[in-house]
Parts: sequence; structure tokens; C-alpha cells
Amino acid sequence: MASHPAYRIATPASHVLISVEVDVRSIRRGDQLTIGGQIFTVVDMVQLAPDRKRLMFSGGETFMMTRNTVLWASRRFDPRLRRWAGRTA
Repeated sequence: MASHPAYRIATPASHVLISVEVDVRSIRRGDQLTIGGQIFTVVDMVQLAPDRKRLMFSGGETFMMTRNTVLWASRRFDPRLRRWAGRTA
């Protein structure tokens, strides 16, 4: 009996993962954070105050971000799209 290869979820070839520094104003749904050596994917956020957000992860965990919290996140980026924030030309 021949074994079948494991099924994989295909990701678009155009998307690449980039590392970005995030704070309470720039965090997005879908960002992957590494906290304590574990990877957490942000699925929802609740704005508690202008400088606080409660992040909810795919595993059910929560994390409170304040204005002083700065983390590194992996974010999917499509280089074919022109999303150049702050450029005028």
C-alpha cells in the first residue's frame, strides 16, 4: 500500500512574510507574534482605551498591549500591490 503525501494548505505565491515592529497603534489582525518562544496569531482585538488593546489569539489566549509595548510580528505582504504609506510620488 503506497503512502500518500500529507495535504498542505496552499498559500499564494505572491505573498511573502516580512518582519515588522508593532505597537498598540500598528498591530493588525492576522499578525503572528512570538511571545516566550511560542507563535500566536492575532484573530481579534478590543480597544480598551486610546493606548490599550486586548489581543485575542487563535488558541483562545489573550494579551494586553499598552502604549509602551513594542513587539516584532510576521506579516503577510503582497509585493505586487502598491501600498507605500507616506510616499507622495
